[in-house]
Amino acid sequence: MPIATEFSGVTVVTKANVYFDGRVVSHTVHFQDGSRKTLGIILPGEFHFGTDAAERVEIVAGGCRVKLDGQDGHKEVLAGGFFYVPAKSGFDIAVSSGQCEYICSFLP
Repeated sequence: MPIATEFSGVTVVTKANVYFDGRVVSHTVHFQDGSRKTLGIILPGEFHFGTDAAERVEIVAGGCRVKLDGQDGHKEVLAGGFFYVPAKSGFDIAVSSGQCEYICSFLP
């Protein structure tokens, strides 16, 4: 069951961030306090992302498998779960079927 989340007083960038031939798509949301998040969808496949800032990735629908750079094995993350990614690192994410929807918060 998808997790419903609403944000008030935000600015949404309508230009999509499109990765991996459209298999991963997100939109950026800017908050009044200067923070930002991306809201997105991942279609089936396996992908690698690099990070500049530390991130908290919350899964709001579907599920995925995640492996942080430098770690062994994958962790399954389902709707309602989350994972952290350190700054200046990366992670592999895999969706086996359906779609995975997420909210990525960029941490200071």
